[in-house]
Amino acid sequence: MVQWYPQVQDDPGHSTALPPVEPQTSASRQPGTPSEDGRFTHANFTSLPGTGDVTGPIVETNMFGYASLPQTDNGLHMRQWARAFVIADAQTPSERILFITADIWSGDTAVRKGILTKLEELYPGVYSESNVALVGTHSHSGVGGYTGYLLPQITSMGFIRQSYDAVVQGSVRAATEAHELLSPGTLSLGNTSVNGAAVNRSPSSYLANPKEERDRYPGDVDSAMSLLKFTDASGEDRGFLSFFAVHGVSIYENNTLISSDNKGMAAHLYESYKEPSVLPGKHQFVAGFTQATSGDITPNTGPGYQLSDFKSNEIIGTRQFDAARTLMEDTKLTPVEGPIRSLHSYVDMSNYTFILTNGTEVTTCSPALGYGFAGGTTDGPGAFSFIQGDNTTTHHNPFWDVVKGERTDSAVTAPPSQEEKDCHWPKPILLNVGRAEKPYQWSPTIVDIQIFRVGQLVMLLLPSEFTTMSGRRLREAVKIRLVKEGIIGDDAYVVASGPANTYSHYTTTPEEYAIQRYEGGSTLYGPHQLEAYIDLYTSMVPFLADNATTSPPPGPEPEDLLDKAISLQLRRVFRSLQKGVVYDGTPMFKKFGDIVSDVENDIYRSGRTVSAVFQGANPRNNLRLEETFLAIQHVVGGTWQTVRTDAHPSTTFTWKRTNKPLGHSTVNISWVIEDSTPGGTYRIKYFGDSKKPSGVISPFQGASSTFTIAV
Repeated sequence: MVQWYPQVQDDPGHSTALPPVEPQTSASRQPGTPSEDGRFTHANFTSLPGTGDVTGPIVETNMFGYASLPQTDNGLHMRQWARAFVIADAQTPSERILFITADIWSGDTAVRKGILTKLEELYPGVYSESNVALVGTHSHSGVGGYTGYLLPQITSMGFIRQSYDAVVQGSVRAATEAHELLSPGTLSLGNTSVNGAAVNRSPSSYLANPKEERDRYPGDVDSAMSLLKFTDASGEDRGFLSFFAVHGVSIYENNTLISSDNKGMAAHLYESYKEPSVLPGKHQFVAGFTQATSGDITPNTGPGYQLSDFKSNEIIGTRQFDAARTLMEDTKLTPVEGPIRSLHSYVDMSNYTFILTNGTEVTTCSPALGYGFAGGTTDGPGAFSFIQGDNTTTHHNPFWDVVKGERTDSAVTAPPSQEEKDCHWPKPILLNVGRAEKPYQWSPTIVDIQIFRVGQLVMLLLPSEFTTMSGRRLREAVKIRLVKEGIIGDDAYVVASGPANTYSHYTTTPEEYAIQRYEGGSTLYGPHQLEAYIDLYTSMVPFLADNATTSPPPGPEPEDLLDKAISLQLRRVFRSLQKGVVYDGTPMFKKFGDIVSDVENDIYRSGRTVSAVFQGANPRNNLRLEETFLAIQHVVGGTWQTVRTDAHPSTTFTWKRTNKPLGHSTVNISWVIEDSTPGGTYRIKYFGDSKKPSGVISPFQGASSTFTIAV
C-alpha cells in the first residue's frame, strides 16, 4: 500500500475518506456553517472555479509534446481550456492560492510571468510568484510555440505569439472568473483507485529500483486519484481538483487535430454530466483533472489502444471521470481545515550543492540531454535510429554529430567538457543544452520550487516530469518531515503535480537514471537531480508551519526571454516555413462560407457521421476564443438552437489549403451522432473570418442544408 496515500484502496470503484481531522472550532458546528458573528471560522473561503479558452492557432502550427516536425495542426477536435481554483483563508483572505490547470503541454516561465503581469494590473498585490501555479495537463495534441526557451520552439519554427497570447489570456480569464466569484465554502478530500487507465512504459528502469522498496507498493504505477472537493455555503458542489498520473498521449503522434487528450476528455465528460444542457466553457461546475507524477506512465493500454487513438482517449478519460464521480458522490470525505500557505523559490539547478543522507557532498550538473532522449518512447519513438537504454557513444549520425558538437567548427551546442561528462555519467551527452545560448537560452537552468498548503493537504508543484518511484520518494520525504516537525499530524496528505511553471524535462531515481532509457536520458541535471529536489522541497517544510512568519529566499530570477523570442521568432532561419496569413481568396463564382459538398439527402441515425465541406478561410485570422468555428444546430420550437460546438469530442473541424498562391481553402465539418441525440431537423453551421490583401479581416458564415435524425 502506498504510504503517502495511506488510505488508498486497491479495489477499483471504492473511495476512501481520509482520517477525521481534529476540529479547530466548536465540535457542535458543522463545516460550512457560520459562527455567532457570521464568520466562516470552520471553513476555508473557496471560489466558484473559473474557466478560460486557451486554444491557439489550430492550423499551420506545430503541436507540442511529440516534437515531431510533420505534426502540424490542420484543425480541431476539442478546445483547450484553463481551469482556475482560488482558495483563500476565511480569517485572512490575503492568504490565498491560485491553482491553474490548463490543457497544455506544460507550464512555462514566460507564460507564467505573462499571467502574473496581467493579474498584478487587475488585482495589485494579491497574486505573486509565491501563490500562483500554472500546471499543464501534458496534452501532446495541443498548440505549440508558446514557450520562452528555445529547445521546445525548434519544431514549431520559433515562438508563436498567437499561441502565447491565447494561453495567457485564457488563463487570466479563468483566474479572474474564480477571483470575482470568491465566496464562503468548504473543502473535503478523498482518494480512490483508477485501474486499467495506465501502464509503466519503462518497466526495466523501474525494476532497477531496490526490491525492498518496490515491494512496499502494489505495482509500478500509482493508481490513486486524489480529489479536492469544492462545496459552497449552501452545500452545493461547485467543482473539484483531482490529481492522477497518466501521460497526455492517448492521441497519437500522427494526429493533426488540436485536442485536450484524456484529461480534457475527462473534464468534458464530468462537466457535461453535471450540466448536460450547457455548452463547453459555459459550465458553472468546473472539473479539474490535473497531472501528477506521470513521467513513466502511459495510457496506451487495453483494447481501446488497439482500436483507435480517439477511442482510447475516450476510454481513459471515462475511467478518470468514473473515479472522480465515485469520490464526489462519497458523503464521507474528510474535511480540509487549517491555514493556507504558499512558498516559492527560484533555484539554479545547474550547480546546486547539497549533502546526501549518507554525508556525501554532491553537486548537480549543467543541463544536458542524453542519447536515450533522442531514442524517444513507446508513445513516440525517436528518429535517426537512436534507441533507449544504449549508453554507448559509438552511434554516429551526420545531423546529430553537428548538433551535439562532434564537429566543433559547426556545432549547434558546445561539445561537453570532461568535467561535464563526468558529472552526467553514466549518461552520454547528446545535447549540451546548458551551454547552448545562441540565439538565446535553449533550456532552463533556473527552475521553480513551489509548495502550497491548504490545511492538512500539501501540494508540491514540480518543474519536471517525475517518474512513479521518484514521485513516491519525494512525497514520502516531505510527509516525514511535516510530521517530524509537528507541522501537520499523521493525517498530512501530500500530492504532487507537474510539469508546473516551467519545463525541465524529466526526473528519475538514480537507479533509473543509470539505465538511460528515455526518462533517464531526459533528466537534465545529472544523477543526483531527484535527491536535490528532495533536499529543496523538504527544506521548505518549516515555512509551512501555522506560526511561520518568514518565507524561503526568492532565489535568482530567470531571464525574461520573451523579448528575444519575439524579435527573432526563428524566421530568419525558417522564413519560408512559418508565415502569418497573407490573404484569403475564393474560386470564381464562390463566396466564403459557400457549400462545396453538402450533407447527404438521407435519414441519419445515431452512430453515423454527417459532414459538410465549405469554402473556407484561414482560422488563424481569428482564434474565436470563447466562441466556436462550428455549430450543430437543432430546430426546437421553430428556433435554431446550438447543441454542439467545436469543443465537443463528437465534432471535428478540418481545414485544407487547396490553392496556396490564391489563398483558397476548404473546411470539412463532421459530427458523429451520439446515441442520446433526439430526433428532428438539424443543420451544420460554419463561422469563419477572411483576410483581404489589404489586411482587413471580415467575419462570414455558412450553413449546410437541413437533415433529419430519426430515433
